[in-house]
Amino acid sequence: MAGLAVDFSALGLSEPLLKAVAAKGYRHPSPIQLQCIPAVLEGRDVMAAAQTGTGKTAGFTLPLLERLRHGPHARAGVVRALVLTPTRELAAQVAESVTAYGRYLDLRSDVVFGGVSANPQIDRLRRGTDVLVATPGRLMDLHQQRALRLDQVEILVLDEADRMLDMGFIRDIRKILALMPERRQNLLFSATFSPEIRRLATGLLHQPVQLQATPENRATPLVEQVMHPCDMARKPDLLCHLIRDNDWQQVLVFSRTKHGANRMAERLDKEGISAAAIHGNKSQGARTRALSGFKSGEVRVLVATDIAARGIDIHQLPHVVNLDLPNVAEDYVHRIGRTGRAGLNGHAISLVAAEEHELLRAIERVTGSPLPRSEIAGFEPTVHSAPPIDLSGGRGRRREGGGASSGPRAGRSGRDSSREPAAGARRRSRSR
Repeated sequence: MAGLAVDFSALGLSEPLLKAVAAKGYRHPSPIQLQCIPAVLEGRDVMAAAQTGTGKTAGFTLPLLERLRHGPHARAGVVRALVLTPTRELAAQVAESVTAYGRYLDLRSDVVFGGVSANPQIDRLRRGTDVLVATPGRLMDLHQQRALRLDQVEILVLDEADRMLDMGFIRDIRKILALMPERRQNLLFSATFSPEIRRLATGLLHQPVQLQATPENRATPLVEQVMHPCDMARKPDLLCHLIRDNDWQQVLVFSRTKHGANRMAERLDKEGISAAAIHGNKSQGARTRALSGFKSGEVRVLVATDIAARGIDIHQLPHVVNLDLPNVAEDYVHRIGRTGRAGLNGHAISLVAAEEHELLRAIERVTGSPLPRSEIAGFEPTVHSAPPIDLSGGRGRRREGGGASSGPRAGRSGRDSSREPAAGARRRSRSR
């Protein structure tokens, strides 16, 4: 892996930051850090395609802190660097990294998001902050209450920009951009460079350095992937069996719906397997407690929807299970990217019913390879789907219909009503 022979000390970081990196147990930068840190230190704008688990947070946090330490401290109400994230969980995760890497620096950092009282946030922000991590909705609320100023922002980071666009934040983002000075450094991170992201980048970035940590829409090779075919009704039984039979102690399970997440967590608890659900209908306090319990090992299984799981970063998470396949094929890569991180091996399991064969085909087109199939004794499917898609492009390829539902983004416009709220509603409920 490129960069493994290079030490962080060769990248131009100062001693306080190197000391913090060493305290976290890291010695060598990841490929995205190797590319990103020098570019940011040079003051360049950056457009990076980086999936979860590539080390992108440290890739922008370390050089951001290095640049800020050489300037004057933030005055009252002023924000010097702003990191925008799509979800509360990701905001909290990034803020933890800023605190950890900035522990030996005389810089003030803060994090703001919805779901909690705004008054303590207002009191803190009026003193000024060098680094602010925020969700767009709560940031706009606080600006309207004159708790902060954005006219002196030196560095802007848009983290997981593709997800922010998916969640309907583009209008808030454009309002926020209008409040900031034109002369500033911009860093944009996205899992993929979709046409929408490229359009956003065109108006935002100035002669950016373009970086790509891994091929677009490809899972890390450190994740062992397998799919277990079974009937839809037997998925909960199979999941309980797999956890027990393999003695899995920490498992992140993805459910397509909030109701499904609740039901699965309740079922696991009844089976004597400690579990918690995390989704958009849960209060911020309940979500924080569930995530904390999962990290500490008190909760053995965390059942999450895609929106709520964004930003979950568990060190050495061994297992991810797709109880349901995602409606949007690209989300599969995001899901399984929660395991196999920081050079460690991971295990991604998908429970696939015959009704999901079109979703499976879409995923296999995106990833470029068929998922290895393994039937579990006693859970063999009684209903069988069509043969796996032939990705070789040969004559034997099964012909498919030409409708939108057969493409890699199958289901994006046909999400069922029990999924997370629609984009506008999600935006209001997630960060206000």
